Amino acid sequence: MKTFGIVNITEDSFSDGGRYLLADAAIAHARELSRNADVIDLGAASSNPDAKSVPPDVEIARLAPVVEALRKDGRSFSIDSYVPQVQRWALAQGADYLNDIQGFPDEALYPELAVSSAKLIVMHSVQERGKATRVDVPPSEILDRIRRFFDARLAALTKVGVACDKLILDPGMGFFLGSDPETSFTILRALTELKRDFALPVMVSVSRKSFLRKAAGVEAADAGPASLAAELFAALKGADFIRTHDPKALKGALAIWEVLARN
Repeated sequence: MKTFGIVNITEDSFSDGGRYLLADAAIAHARELSRNADVIDLGAASSNPDAKSVPPDVEIARLAPVVEALRKDGRSFSIDSYVPQVQRWALAQGADYLNDIQGFPDEALYPELAVSSAKLIVMHSVQERGKATRVDVPPSEILDRIRRFFDARLAALTKVGVACDKLILDPGMGFFLGSDPETSFTILRALTELKRDFALPVMVSVSRKSFLRKAAGVEAADAGPASLAAELFAALKGADFIRTHDPKALKGALAIWEVLARN
């Protein structure tokens, strides 16, 4: 299993505000996370329901110095953006992964995705386009909605030559699945089914999300234990990638789990 360490180069992240908006702070944080994370996931535009819109040129300007530093360090990195202009820039920078909360809906980009070496994190969201919004989706409906989405999107991507071994599925979590916390818990419990249905690696990103905070009765700053519990459950259910704010805690917990699991 690989871990993605989250670096939000934004002013309005729900988890850390503008703490890493300045390039020096973002680079230092990325380097610190890279001690325990396999990949650094860089996002320069927040996708929470209350986030401001960020023009593509501003996204790129925020990302560029951090990408340059990670490339010099020889670190694997991912770009978290749903904007085609930013995604094209990321491909030109040699990004190892593209992480799209919309799941790559723009077919004009597909030929470039097909010939690139970047792996693609195809995320489902009930909003389909744009950042998360507050919508209500009954837990009983969400698994079938996700299956229909992946059936259609994977068919579209592979039809134009995107290799299956470049694809990673992310069912979405939190407001990307709906405003009812139980909807996200339903999908966490169903991860094994999704892996069986599509025979592709799965990413889970639950770190500090609202459904965990609500269930645990904590704020984002105190959501580390709740996040770790959900991440370990996702690992138990077969998650191949976990995107987290605290890869050090996850790495340590997984190490102890592996020791305890030995015969």
